[in-house]
Amino acid sequence: MKIQREKMWEAVVQCDGKYDGSFYYAVKTTKIFCHPSCKSKTPKQENVEFFFDIEEALRKGYRPCKRCRPDLYRSYDPNQEVIKEVKKVLENEFDKPWTLYKLSERFGISSYHLQRLFKKKTGMSPKQYLIHIRIEQAKLLLLNGEKNNTDICFMVGFNDPSHYYNVFRKVTGLSPLAFKYRHS
Repeated sequence: MKIQREKMWEAVVQCDGKYDGSFYYAVKTTKIFCHPSCKSKTPKQENVEFFFDIEEALRKGYRPCKRCRPDLYRSYDPNQEVIKEVKKVLENEFDKPWTLYKLSERFGISSYHLQRLFKKKTGMSPKQYLIHIRIEQAKLLLLNGEKNNTDICFMVGFNDPSHYYNVFRKVTGLSPLAFKYRHS
């Protein structure tokens, strides 16, 4: 997956950990390379070079940062594993009435920690992710054409048709019916 240079620079400025391992940035003036999440001082943009693997940075003469240690192999990140499992549950059980509290109970971590961790790793809250999954499923069912809107509403986990229509319109810019006609 290639990432645009502007997006990579934004990740460096924001110290965005969700890009760690996807690319590395190197500072030409210090000859050091880091993870995007490194908390070191933000370099000038014109002094930054990007790499998609460690070997490439090493070949160009850069050395690993002693703060974020991009040279150490990170095969296991327990936080990433929790997020992967939460995503899997939401993707497979999107029709259930999940709340942050129920998810945190299931995975044995506090609601606060789960919310922060999920948002840090995915860029959205568990609730936003669940809504995204539900709307994608609703779109598939609408295009299939075998179910009516009310049935679809309940099948994808909404318990109020009015809320379903509002969320669908907010996410897609169209009502469910307009979406169906435009895309079929």
